[in-house]
Amino acid sequence: MRVSIGLAKDGAEKRLEERGVSRRDFMKFCAAVATVLGMGPGAAAEVAAALTAKRRPSVVYLHAAECTGCSEAVLRTYEPFIDELILDTISLDYHETVMAAAGEAAEAALHQAIESPDGFILVTEGAIPTIENGAWGKVAGHTMGDNLKMCVAKNPKAILAMGTCSSFGGVQAAKPNPSQAMSTGEFLKSQQINASVINIAGCPPNPINFVGAVVAFLKGDNIELDQFQRPKAFYGVAVHDQCPRRKHFDAGEFAPSFGSEEAKKGFCLYNLGCRGPETNNNCPKVLFNSTNWPVQAGHPCIGCAEPSFWDSMSPFYVGR
Repeated sequence: MRVSIGLAKDGAEKRLEERGVSRRDFMKFCAAVATVLGMGPGAAAEVAAALTAKRRPSVVYLHAAECTGCSEAVLRTYEPFIDELILDTISLDYHETVMAAAGEAAEAALHQAIESPDGFILVTEGAIPTIENGAWGKVAGHTMGDNLKMCVAKNPKAILAMGTCSSFGGVQAAKPNPSQAMSTGEFLKSQQINASVINIAGCPPNPINFVGAVVAFLKGDNIELDQFQRPKAFYGVAVHDQCPRRKHFDAGEFAPSFGSEEAKKGFCLYNLGCRGPETNNNCPKVLFNSTNWPVQAGHPCIGCAEPSFWDSMSPFYVGR
């Protein structure tokens, strides 16, 4: 059955087709996002309508102290290529990694975006260094903290912290935390700025969780958050409870080493340090690149969606 998304060919649909994203691929992606949101694949048309509204939502994407892995994860997702999809369904007006502008032109694009009368969605990636008044991390001569405060002062429609560094501080905030790095939410609180931050945790998070949060916001849905400000739709269930190796855990079948016959047979990796029971994420259900996730590839979950996982979950390769 052909699903109409109610767009003229001069809109987002045409732009996507020109970049090689077919209607079928687009609707397949929308069905996946709908499923992640708990709407069911039949709600793909609603997701498509949110992503292809006549006025594309403006997005300002700030980088702080991080490895850019969250952006790289987005750019390397396919079926369809999510960079093409995102760049043609939202207006990514500022992103230091992918934007063509540089120097003064880039700075002008940032100010133009946050001054737009139509508003914008703010996305942050990375922790905020605070030592020496933030001097350890600067962009365009401004501290990363000052850039964040400047954007938040313009009342963004939503603030999404992309990745564990932005959500919880990540490796930058791990002991001994020499730069005194803080998460986006923690930094804003330290500045006595009252702002609601939605944490899309993970190192990196699955890009579909990012898109799902944007879609939920565009649809006007109430995004229910857990105690760590993560959307329950994505982080409401432990990895352990969704893991295809759970049957081996219940049967007491554990791999003694990574190269063992038991590991090759898919036995549970708990005794090799898997943190699935302590980690809430949808990795087993929403595969990276629609292909794989760490435990399926034979690697234990390291708990990357949890606060302070670098300190509380490490060392990652220890027998129990």
